[in-house]
Amino acid sequence: MRTFTAREGWPALRAAWAAHLGPAELEALDETVVFAGHWHGDQTRPAGEPYVEHLLEATRVLVEEVGVTDVDVPRAAVLHDVVEDTACTLAEVRDRFGGRVAVLVDWVTKPPRGEGQSREEARAAYLERLDGAPDEAVLVKLADRLSNVQRLGTHPRPEKRRGYYPETVRFVVPLAERHPWFRDWFGAWRAEFGHLDGTATVARD
Repeated sequence: MRTFTAREGWPALRAAWAAHLGPAELEALDETVVFAGHWHGDQTRPAGEPYVEHLLEATRVLVEEVGVTDVDVPRAAVLHDVVEDTACTLAEVRDRFGGRVAVLVDWVTKPPRGEGQSREEARAAYLERLDGAPDEAVLVKLADRLSNVQRLGTHPRPEKRRGYYPETVRFVVPLAERHPWFRDWFGAWRAEFGHLDGTATVARD
């Protein structure tokens, strides 16, 4: 099972992606990475790595492995958590990057919980909704989840490890069936982490 990192940072990835994207697309991503870096600031992932590494990991999968050349898709991947996890609004994303990018970001942003709705219910409803998402939004979500689960065995919270596996199998693996590369990757991932199966609990944030 291949895993992906982005520890080398944006300048190194940008240089490598010149073989995949044109100058205009790379310049568009320059702006997007700066914007995301501003809003995410010094946020870190559960294992302590800078948050922007997660955003670039997801984007790396789309550009290098899936072969996405429509720049709005990797831009949405860079921005996929900016509304959910920072004070940035969807309107700000729309004003800066256009309606299409904003729509993709909106699809992969968990909405606030409804009245009387538990965290688990809200999370399940969000994931179920993705079954009707545009294909480009599904690609962003698949790349996001790949980055999140590729090193699941090292996640510092045991309850997250136990909940994330069945949640991914239930909601995300069916989405991966639409895309051969993701289908094969998640198939290998299931074989690697199948020992975590055994509960249908929806993972907590």
